[in-house]
Amino acid sequence: MIIAGVDEVEIVVAHSERTTLRVGDVFLKIDADQDRTSVEAEAMTLAPIPTPEVLWRRPPVLAISAVPGTALGRLGEPSTASAAAWAAAGAAIRTLHDAPLPPWPGQRVDDIRTELDTECRWLVDNDVLPAEVVGHNRRLAEAALRPWTPAFIHGDLQISHVFVDDDAVTGVIDWSEASQGDPLWDLATLTLGHAEHVDDLLAGYGGAVDREVISAWWSLRSLGAARWLIEHGFDPSSPGCEFAVLRSQMSVRAG
Repeated sequence: MIIAGVDEVEIVVAHSERTTLRVGDVFLKIDADQDRTSVEAEAMTLAPIPTPEVLWRRPPVLAISAVPGTALGRLGEPSTASAAAWAAAGAAIRTLHDAPLPPWPGQRVDDIRTELDTECRWLVDNDVLPAEVVGHNRRLAEAALRPWTPAFIHGDLQISHVFVDDDAVTGVIDWSEASQGDPLWDLATLTLGHAEHVDDLLAGYGGAVDREVISAWWSLRSLGAARWLIEHGFDPSSPGCEFAVLRSQMSVRAG
């Protein structure tokens, strides 16, 4: 495939593990881990919701089409999407979670707990966050570390990965973390830093959902991601981002 008539190349994200470029209406993803690329390509064919089209793959490059619409929002910024758009996202996630399980097993609870404890020690030992903030959120996170019925999850359902147009979901991108996992992980990831939209999301998702577990995953994701973000040139202390989430959780009573 030849990409013609392009005035510029946009760097969407770049770090030591992956670089994503936008060239016209095509995204070129260069990943150091081809297993992740394989999961992404197959997950987009299995998912029963709108996804980008895989145009071609020539390792280490995966070319996919752009999706119409705009992202539901950005972490650290208010979401301007309507309540109906959030509900549509919830309905799409429910469709995914009700689909047959994908072939990739997710993480075991014991492994998540061990990794989380390692990251919490690093945050305290390196004076990245006050011990009381880390400790309180670690206690909150324990509510997420319970048995769950596995579902087909996206695995990295950040708010910037869901695209909507006219209150409809037009595409969900970045599927390299797709696996069998806790469906509430997806709901928590999408609403991280946007707690005000949980009601709208769940209105579309339907069914009984344990909001305490969603809150627990907010703490766990923020604690677990901090070191990776810092080491890859991102700033979790930016307004509205992971450290702000952890501090906002200080008013939540740990079980």
